Order: sequence, then structure tokens, then C-alpha cells
Amino acid sequence: MPSVPGQDGYGRDASNSEIVRLIPALRAFARTFCRDINDADDLVQETLTKGLANIHQFHPGTSMKSWLFTIMRNTFYTRVRIAAREAPGSAECVSSRPATDATQEWSARGREMQAAIHRLPQEQREVIMLIGVLGVSYEEASEIFDCPMGTIKSRLNRARARLLKELDEVSTPASVERFESHPVASLRIRIKSR
Repeated sequence: MPSVPGQDGYGRDASNSEIVRLIPALRAFARTFCRDINDADDLVQETLTKGLANIHQFHPGTSMKSWLFTIMRNTFYTRVRIAAREAPGSAECVSSRPATDATQEWSARGREMQAAIHRLPQEQREVIMLIGVLGVSYEEASEIFDCPMGTIKSRLNRARARLLKELDEVSTPASVERFESHPVASLRIRIKSR
């Protein structure tokens, strides 16, 4: 009888240790779906529960990361469908957003970037987070989304272009060059150029 991960001690330990190693990546990917960190952690927990319960369906030699990301993505979409049927009110209620004090430009720019990423269409947001933030390869992303690699590349390109436009950047180097100088100086340059 062939060895199936999870049925013998070695396969279970190897799979479990790989799953534990992937938790930070799962948390980062969950943040692309959920703005609230607690909701993201709940999504990670549900993904891990489903993954461990179904570890016998994992095929050795394939990517555990892709398998878990696919479980997470499907779990999120199932939650969205259920929430749409049961929604008593608007999920984007202004009162649920925390008020923040004024901070330095770096923090403000980070929030601008996060907001711009959340305004991207879901497909583009997922791809830019997987490839741009988590460093997943095009091949792995195409497995996760079950689509051709060319589709992944075009989604990524459209996401990058849209982010640059929303952040008033001319090119990718322009967004880096702005912060090579003092933040106050970059503000003065931006105000004078408009």
C-alpha cells in the first residue's frame, strides 16, 4: 500500500512542518482578501483546518503553498457568497473604520498604497499580492488561479499600471526616487509640480 502523507508518522510530520512554515505567507495572502487583521487570521485558521483535515488529498511532489493558497481562495469566495445572502447591512460602513492620527509621510504613503491595492479588481489584487509581495512565481500563480501564465502576466501588468496611475506616479522608478530624498522635500516638489 503506497504511503499517503498524514497516514504514517513521517508523512504527517513532514506535511505539518511544511504547513507551519507557510503560515506567514498564508497570513500575508489572507490580508489581500480581508482588511481587518482578525478576519484575515480567521481565514488563515479556516484554511489550515481544511488543509489538515484534507491532507490525504495533497499530492506529494506538488506545491503545498499553491494547494493551501487555493484552499484559502476558495474558502474566501465561499464566505463572500454566504455573506451576500445573509448581509443585514453594508460591509463598508464608515463607522467601522478606525480613525487615525496624522503620521509621517511614510505611514501615509503606506496607507495610500494599501488603499490603492484594495481598490484594484479582485483578480488583479490577488495577483499583485502573490507575485509582487509574496514572491510567488508566475507558474505557481497560474496553478493557484487555474489559468494560463500569460493571463497572470497581463493581470499583473494591468495591476501595476493602475497602481502607478492611482498613486500619481509616472513610472516604477519614480515611486522609488521620490523617497530617496527627505520626505518634506518630496512633498514640496510634488506640490510645485502640480
